[in-house]
This record gives sequence, C-alpha cells and structure tokens, in this order.
Amino acid sequence: MIAVNRPTVACVVITKNEERNIADCLASVQWVDDIIVVDAESRDRTVELARASGAKVSVRPWPGFGLQKNFGMAQASAGWILILDADERVTEELRGEIMACVSKWTPGAPVAYRIPRRNFFYGAWVRGGGVYPDYQVRLFRRGMAQYNDVAVHENLIVEGEIGTLAEHLDHYTERRIEDHFKKFGLYTTLAAQEKAKKVRTVRWSDLVFRPLVVLGKTYVLKQGFRDGVRGLIVCVFASMYTFVKYAKLWDVTRQAASHPDAR
Repeated sequence: MIAVNRPTVACVVITKNEERNIADCLASVQWVDDIIVVDAESRDRTVELARASGAKVSVRPWPGFGLQKNFGMAQASAGWILILDADERVTEELRGEIMACVSKWTPGAPVAYRIPRRNFFYGAWVRGGGVYPDYQVRLFRRGMAQYNDVAVHENLIVEGEIGTLAEHLDHYTERRIEDHFKKFGLYTTLAAQEKAKKVRTVRWSDLVFRPLVVLGKTYVLKQGFRDGVRGLIVCVFASMYTFVKYAKLWDVTRQAASHPDAR
C-alpha cells in the first residue's frame, strides 16, 4: 500500500528476455513504493524473476519503446516515476539524492530531472568517446511527461522545467563483444526506418564520410583514446553503427524508388 502522507516513487521497467539483468536491476530499487514491470512476452525467466522481486508485472505484445513505457507509467499511482532499463542500477548515492529531491519538492521547482549515467563496457566504466556523463531524463512527476512514439531512441516530452541531479545511474551495457551484435541488427534497422520518414536519397559520401566523422569525433575530439582498448572498440562500434544504419537506409530508399506504390 502506498502511503499518502509523504512523497511516493514508482519505478517502471520494460523488459524482454532480461533474465540476466532483471533481478539485480530491481534489487537496486527495493526502496521505491511501487515496482512496475511491463514485459513484451519474454521466453525466459524474466517474468518469474520480476515477480519474485516484488514487481507488479504486465505481459503484453511489443508496441514500441515509447508506447510500452507510457503503458507502464499509466499503471503507476505514485507521485513520482523513475524509469529504468533492465541493465541499469540505481546507486546508493543516487537513491539518497532522489529521496531528498522529491521530499523537498515545492511548486515552481523542476518537474523532471536528468541523471548522469555511467556506461560500463566489458567490465569497466568508459569515460571518453562521448558516452559520459550521458544524461538521461528518468525521474519526473506523474502526469508531467510522456514518451513520443518513434522506432528507436524515444524521447521523454516534459511539460515543465528539467533539473539535473549529481549522482550516478550505472548502466551495465555491452559486457562482451558479442553483446554489441545482439542489439546491432535491430537498432540499426529501426534507426534506418525512422530516418527513411524524412530522407529519400543516400549517397556514397554518406556511407564513406559519416562513419569516419563519427570515429574522429568520438575517438579524437571526445577523447575515446583515453579509455585504451575499450575506448577504441566503443568508438569503432559507434562508427560501424552509423555505416550500417545508412547502408540499410540506402536499401530502404532503393526499394521505395523501385516500388513507389508500396510507400
């Protein structure tokens, strides 16, 4: 039962086949008043583990990132909502800052907060390459924010001022090289499909220079080289992501030009 005499927080997590991550994720938010998991018909033990961690679990088909999160947010009755991914963890320091923030909130203060995120690649925190501080707007007053409906990299649309917290959210992203490839196919396809809504032509220069620009920006300008081999790998994968996204976009536009009636 959620108490009404103090600020309350609900945590919303969307999942699909996250049995490796979900228990540790939810263990880091046992202090919230309500844990809501929206699962996209996982075929592993995600739902079982989430329920064992005390979460209220809804299982429904996958409608897209933004719509799935919005559904989870609609299940919350707490005054504040914290959005997490299954491979993220709330640090003790962040927990304390969140509780202090919501406890002292008054009208006129920010209605949402961005949180600096530490991304861990292959077992270590990577600081360079543009992946830190990686601010994420994840904490907000219920009813004051909603996700848009785009295929990938959805945005939270906030109705009011956004503040900034100091403590970290930890993101245990790619733990092994093969983890990159598990996401690579889906995310580049979704990104190409989203970009195809506005772009009709892909030139050879897009395929050559855009990946090189990304590599130069992340590895040199944003000092990915400071993270050694990890930094190099992260920056090269960012460049590869750009190349594959534009290659798929070229294929989409090529097929659209060949079959204009199918648009």
